Amino acid sequence: MNERMEVIVSGRVQMVMFRDFTQRKATGLKLTGTVKNLKDGTVHVVAEGTKEKLETLLGKLHRGSLLADVEHVSVTWLPATGEFSKFKIAYE
Repeated sequence: MNERMEVIVSGRVQMVMFRDFTQRKATGLKLTGTVKNLKDGTVHVVAEGTKEKLETLLGKLHRGSLLADVEHVSVTWLPATGEFSKFKIAYE
């Protein structure tokens, strides 16, 4: 059964390839969802898949990309909606 996690990552997570890193890791885990930068300097991740794969991605988000400095990760668990067909970077 699939689940959904919504994550806010703070620290030095913009302009350090964090969205690309997240997309590559999520796609490798066959998760669906989206990642985007927020105006307050954080990154918002929505991912759907099995709990085990989501927890694997969550661990990677705590470490971040090579140039990132992750200070805090906040996660909310919800039922999956099935609204995504792949994992993509959202640009606003």
